[in-house]
Amino acid sequence: MRVGFIGIGNMGWPMAANVAKAGHRLTVYDTDAARSAQFAAEHACAQAGALADLAESEFVITMLPTGRIVHEVYTTARNGGLIRHLRAGATAIDMSSSEPTDTRELGEALAARGVTLIDAPVSGAVPRAQTATLTIMIGGNELSAIERAKPLLSCMGNRLFETGPLGSGHAMKALNNFVAAAGFTAAAEALLIGKRFGLEPAKMVDILNVSTGRNFSTEVVMKEHVVGEKFSTGFALGLLAKDVKIAADLAQAVRLDAPLTQLVSDRWALAQSRLGASSDHSKAVLSWDDPPRE
Repeated sequence: MRVGFIGIGNMGWPMAANVAKAGHRLTVYDTDAARSAQFAAEHACAQAGALADLAESEFVITMLPTGRIVHEVYTTARNGGLIRHLRAGATAIDMSSSEPTDTRELGEALAARGVTLIDAPVSGAVPRAQTATLTIMIGGNELSAIERAKPLLSCMGNRLFETGPLGSGHAMKALNNFVAAAGFTAAAEALLIGKRFGLEPAKMVDILNVSTGRNFSTEVVMKEHVVGEKFSTGFALGLLAKDVKIAADLAQAVRLDAPLTQLVSDRWALAQSRLGASSDHSKAVLSWDDPPRE
């Protein structure tokens, strides 16, 4: 397959590498031209100097920080955006964490040019991106396009779930990360309360993990990165805050009274304002230890 890959960041690099390893004709693009050049040299693929260089792609994958940037790449980037260059019949696959309603809007714009959009966000972070064992949530209105894309997606993930119409993959990703963020928030607050009362945090984590309070954060994050103060999970605080806000906004869009989504979103927004978007997400606990430690 002729594949264009836009966004060679922490996740995009290993994902694109697995596409290259599978033997597809890969062309990569990143606003950091030096980074995409390095990738192309290491993986024997082509580098796009401009978005127009992806015009012959059968599939274009975006793995970018926000849905707004994805929208700009297609519609308002230099020379009018990628939408002006792709051939009718091409398939666009957005693997970013984007807003579901914006995804549907972009899908309509691309469909008018004969291009099909699929949303296929991922879960599993960098380690599973490296081993091609990501979970991929696939939304789309054309089942035939999804079937054509599955062999390509299987190069990057081993758990593929079809979630429904266009935008449903992005909705599922945001809701998954809301649940993850809520679990982290609950565990972090429990540790802070317990520590002030005199409990030993490492022992608290051990007890949580053999009790009903266990969750992904207690099992994977708390012992090493929070109690051990390593703070290096590789997942940025700002990205999780963004995903939780998407979930909170989605609750409002479907007119559901879901106060916990907004509360968790507010807590992560506070952490981002105090620590910065680029901080590791596990560091959020420091912002909630009032007054926050440096």
